Amino acid sequence: MSLENLKSFDPFAETDGGDDKKDYIHIRIQQRNGRKTLTTVQGLPKEIDPKRVLKFAKKEFATNGSIVEDPDLGEVIQLQGDQRQKISELMVSSMGIKKSNIKIHGF
Repeated sequence: MSLENLKSFDPFAETDGGDDKKDYIHIRIQQRNGRKTLTTVQGLPKEIDPKRVLKFAKKEFATNGSIVEDPDLGEVIQLQGDQRQKISELMVSSMGIKKSNIKIHGF
């Protein structure tokens, strides 16, 4: 009898500094209470101002959001709701970021 299914699984383990030197932009979804969700964007390049991205995304997606300062991750953009696809399309079309540099996590 094996207890393999009782081992814990870390969904963010792939972002803990792998072998690749490529800097990715990570877009995640977090479950709040009930049906409420929160979309987080981290790893923006230094050339991109997160405040301008947040202002444009709030107006474009008709949602609310904020910027949270994290000691390890830097500035993290938080948006209400599931905005993963919309924010990734915005980054590819408006900011000129390659789609291969964006990783979308979540269920």
